[in-house]
This record gives sequence, C-alpha cells and structure tokens, in this order.
Amino acid sequence: MRTDTRRLPRSTPESQGISTAAIAAFLDAVERTGAGLHSFMLVRHGHVVAEGWWAPYAPALRHMLYSLSKSFVSTAVGLAVAEGRLTVDDAVVRFFPESLPPTVSDNLAAMRVRHLLSMSTGHDVDVNDAVKNAPDGDWARAFLAQPVQHRPGTHFAYNSAATYMLSAVVQRLAGETVLAYLGPRLLAPLGITGATWESCPRGVNIGGWGLEIRTEDIAVFGQLYLRGGVWRNQQILPATWVEEATRRHVRNGDAPDSDWAQGYGYQFWRCRHNA
Repeated sequence: MRTDTRRLPRSTPESQGISTAAIAAFLDAVERTGAGLHSFMLVRHGHVVAEGWWAPYAPALRHMLYSLSKSFVSTAVGLAVAEGRLTVDDAVVRFFPESLPPTVSDNLAAMRVRHLLSMSTGHDVDVNDAVKNAPDGDWARAFLAQPVQHRPGTHFAYNSAATYMLSAVVQRLAGETVLAYLGPRLLAPLGITGATWESCPRGVNIGGWGLEIRTEDIAVFGQLYLRGGVWRNQQILPATWVEEATRRHVRNGDAPDSDWAQGYGYQFWRCRHNA
C-alpha cells in the first residue's frame, strides 16, 4: 500500500501554460472576499502548479469533504456495478424489504438506483432532515416513508438522503461500509490513507457528507476521473462509469450562465463548458 502524500508531480505554472500572476490575482481576490480558504491546489496537465494551506490546516491534515463525499459514493456504486452486484435499473425497494411502509406507492415502487444517483427520486424537496432525525435511528425506513410526489426521473431535488440510500445499498450488497469497500478498490491504489467517514446510528456511512481525506487525495481523485478511470497505468474504475457518472442525467434549471443549472450526473454536478 502506498503511504506517500505527494503523488502528483510538481511544476511551475508557466511550464503548464498558466500565469503565476493570474494565480496570485485569484488568491488576492479570494482574500478580499473574506472567504477564508483552508487549502488550495491547482493541477494542470497532471502537474501541481500551485498549492497552499492556511493555518491551522496543513498538507497531512485530513479535511471534511462535505458534499464532495457524494462523488465517492457514486464511485463505489460504479465499482459494485462492474462487479455485477447490482445495476442502476434495480428497484430501490428490493434492497430494504423489512423497511417498507405498509403501502408502497406507485412512485416509490418505480424508484431505481439511477434515480438515487441523479437526485431525481421524485421527492418534491430534500428529505434529508426527516431522514436524519428519525427517532429510531433507522434512516432507510424514514427515507422510504417519505411521500414521493413526482414520477422518479422527472424532477430534480438535491437530496443528501438519496446518497445515504446508495451507501446503504452498497453496504447491504458488500457486507461492509462504503469506506471499507472502497479501501482496496480505490483508496489504496490512489495512495489515500487514514480516511474516515461519519456513520448513521445503524453504522452505515452517511454518504452525502462526512468523508475526511487530504487535499492531494482530492486532486488525485479528480485526476482519476479526468483520465477515464486510469491511475498509474491501472484501470481503477471502468471508463464507461466515468462517462456515465459525469454526463447529464436530469435537468436542474434553465440559466445558461449558471454553473448550478447545467444538469446533474451521478452524484456529480455539471457546469458550463461541458465540464
């Protein structure tokens, strides 16, 4: 297992076609906003051309990823699909027979794994608060009890509870948490060590948030997707999943100049310039 924290080559900005002055101007502009950066790493052509940490943060310190955690859950699902454990067209209800409400609505019955992935479960709004506040700690049961107002696949609602359900599905199929499942399949090959992930009261990784890794770990993960699932000449993740996960699956707005309205993939936001 690799334990190095510097896995990407370093280079000067100019050698990769970027202006040092432009980077400095960007950082100055951010500072003027008072946003308070914790870390910054700019990668161009696979080379780190600028990096920095603001005290008390440091290169070796793990940081909460918040919703970036979702893309790691998507990766776990992609690996499980590649292993034949499930398909994106599997019905969600089949994984939780003991947690179903007394009456399963047509819309709930129609919900598929792909709808969890694309935030198009059919819920009118995010049901995360109702799920995480379940009095018995059974988040899956609470999710399945929520009304599904729209036909799945027809309505976008950003919904961290959907990501939790993906985490729960993987755990059911693999017999281990998403973090443990990703260990030998993704984290170890990428040199990501010491990762942690928050869990629900039932011991399922929360999925939608809660993963903690280092800044360069994030950069390496991004490079994996940019390279079609390949890292150091090894196909870690099927290229077909990289393409599926990052393409548009659902409409989420009509503002052509907004990076928040360019469609949503499988736990990946899309933005302008087909990125």
